[in-house]
Order: sequence, then structure tokens, then C-alpha cells
Amino acid sequence: MKNLVFSLGILLIFSSAFTQKNISNQFLGWALYTGSHKITLKWNVLTEYQWRRSDGFQHWQQSLMRAGVEYNLNPKVSVMAGYGWIRTFPYGAQPVLSVFDENRIFEQVNFKDKVGRFEFQHRYRLEQRFLEQFAKNSQGEIIQVDPVFRNRIRYRALMTVPLSHKDLVDHTLFVSVSNELFVGFGKGIAKNPIDQNRFIAALGWRFNSHASISLGYLNQFVIKTNATDMERNHSLWVSTVYNFDLSKLFQAKDQ
Repeated sequence: MKNLVFSLGILLIFSSAFTQKNISNQFLGWALYTGSHKITLKWNVLTEYQWRRSDGFQHWQQSLMRAGVEYNLNPKVSVMAGYGWIRTFPYGAQPVLSVFDENRIFEQVNFKDKVGRFEFQHRYRLEQRFLEQFAKNSQGEIIQVDPVFRNRIRYRALMTVPLSHKDLVDHTLFVSVSNELFVGFGKGIAKNPIDQNRFIAALGWRFNSHASISLGYLNQFVIKTNATDMERNHSLWVSTVYNFDLSKLFQAKDQ
């Protein structure tokens, strides 16, 4: 709980510390699917797709696909490694020069806990990012230049509270609140190491242990590499979770 309060405090600091910068307020729409698919008691496979749109849902902002392999050390702690592909499009008041792709490797550790009816998660993720780069030449033409490599660390605090039942069981209405801070480090980082912050508040419905859906508000505060241009993106956030149990399939192959 203290970590969640601290993380939310970071969001308030952003709102006040950057009041004199060039901040663009924009309206986005994010729809995402996430699945954690059981292979054995210890191993899971992650699949994820995010459809990120600008001007509501009218134009592209980003397309993100991610996959990973997770190992459960115990019921409260898991580790994961995986790969993500992200395509970013020119959008909004501060568009990038051209569509560009990013290939990303990540490693993470996730901690779970429960206090009364409150469920908490603390996720720490390291990312190795390989990004395409574009620039203008002396004639003002947009050309592709050497790619850049950047490291980034992310911390997300998530709290989930069941509303219609004491515990998060089947057919339960719930609320979730999270905040995630992104910080770059090492070579390739320009004037500002703080990359962005995301705050999400959502209302959700758990159908069963395999499926849930959430609808909420995402505040994404993005700080560009020049540390002057920034975005405050107000977003409709729609999340669908569906987890397949593949353990019986793999057990059958082993027999």
C-alpha cells in the first residue's frame, strides 16, 4: 500500500513540476488483450496485444505485440522473460517524423500479496529497446538513420478490490487502480531519464478464473527526449483477459 501511495505521489509531482513545459493534452483510446496460459503448475506463457489509437479511436498511435514465458517461484512471486514488437505512428500535436518499429526484450519479477479484501501486485520490469531512428537531411528530406539502443526500468503498483463479493471469485465486480513509472538509464538516454508515467483506474467484471473485462481511464504522461516537449494523454482504457489452460494438452503429449 505504501508503494502504491508513493507511486501515485510521483504522478502528482509530474503534474506540478512540468507546468511550464510544452505540454500537449490529447485524447486516446487503448484496447488490449492479455492472456496467461498455464503449461504446468510452475510454467505459464504470456500473450498480449494492444491496439492504441489517437483522437479517440480514429487514428493509429501504436500497435504492440508481446509474448513471454513465466515461472512461478511460489504463489506470491513469479519471474518472466519475453519479447515485444511495437510500431509507433505520427500522431497528436508533437508527431514523430515517421512510422518506426521497436524490438524489445524484457525481464520482470512480480510480487503478489493480499490484505483483507485488497489484492496488491508490485511488478519490476527491465527492458532492452532497439529502436529505428529517422531524421531530416540537409535538403529537409526524412531519412532513416542508425538505430538506437536504450535501457529502461519500469515499476508498477496495482491494487484490486472486489466490490460485489468479499473475495475476487467468479462473477465479481471489482475496481483496480495502478500506477507505473518508466525510467531510462545507460547510453542512448538524452536530456531526461524519466520516460513516462501511467495511471489507470478501472471498473471490471470477473467472469471466472479464465476471463475478465475492464473499462476505465488511463492518464499517460510522456516526457520527450528533449525534456521540453511532453504529452498528457487522457485515454479510454478497455482491457480483456482470457487465460487458456494448456496443461492437459502438454500432459497428453508427455504420455
